[in-house]
Amino acid sequence: MVDVKLFDTLDAVAADADGALDRAKQPGLYNRLEWYRRTVKDGNPHAPLVARARNAKGSAWLFLDRKPGGAQALASWYTLDFGLSGEGETEASTEALARNLKHLARIELSPVGDPEPIARAFRNAGWKVFVEPKTENWFHRMPNDFETYWASRPSRLRNTVKRKAKKANLDIRIHRTFDEAAWDDYRTIYAQSWKGEEGSWPFMRDFAETEGKAGTLRLGVGYIDGEPVAAQLWTVENGQATIHKLAYTEASKKLSPGSILGEAMFRHVIEQDAPAIIDYGTGSEPYKADWMDEVRTLYRIEMFNPRRPGAWFALAKRLISGLVRRGAQG
Repeated sequence: MVDVKLFDTLDAVAADADGALDRAKQPGLYNRLEWYRRTVKDGNPHAPLVARARNAKGSAWLFLDRKPGGAQALASWYTLDFGLSGEGETEASTEALARNLKHLARIELSPVGDPEPIARAFRNAGWKVFVEPKTENWFHRMPNDFETYWASRPSRLRNTVKRKAKKANLDIRIHRTFDEAAWDDYRTIYAQSWKGEEGSWPFMRDFAETEGKAGTLRLGVGYIDGEPVAAQLWTVENGQATIHKLAYTEASKKLSPGSILGEAMFRHVIEQDAPAIIDYGTGSEPYKADWMDEVRTLYRIEMFNPRRPGAWFALAKRLISGLVRRGAQG
């Protein structure tokens, strides 16, 4: 027997979950209620729709964001992996969620690391489901010591760091709690980098402060002659280190401060925190292959409810485009 309930506020979800979506119970950063609260608070017009399935084995929550004609993952570009939240979730629970979302015409989820359980459950519930690659996630299974890791990196990276470190004379400071001055320096670096404006500074500051209090923040800043030139924001928790954001100033590019700081961050985290995995977030940037050895695909799941007229036109277009692609491939 699966009990399903729908919620339209995160406060109602919190009352129902009774702590089950807090840090102590949810090892994954992107599965926690505080992450979804931060996403809603981000300034975009989010209208949450949260489906919860509960049985004797546990509870599972699917966090959605309403949009015209359906819903999408309650996520932002800071969300590096999206999926069900909870514990003890089963295919029966996910299928029950799918059946209780039958009033929606369309649902889109991304980026999803393991799409098949969700896709299979929604297909079993009568939805038409399409799964396609969305982006990539580079990661590395770490050895027990930094020297072994560093020796495995491409010689061009190691030689660049060794050569440029002498010229740059980078002053590196790695903060394990939130530091106001370091945060201001991080913002200064970002403004002078190739990246332009950050998506939401309030989001990032709240995230950094929260993780600093939890002891998971690793914020590294590099200085040349007292001027901040490179920064990296990591978190380390439950055996995994994640590189969330990095930047360096355009003016310092020739000195490779990003690579020099990167070597220091990897050394610090491997020696001090000993994670089993270091995760380089999402994206297919070529430089990530210099630091990581493995890559996995993250997916987009698009699901149409054929019982809803609002899904018919988009579903027909999806089916026709699939036929065209197959025809072009012979």
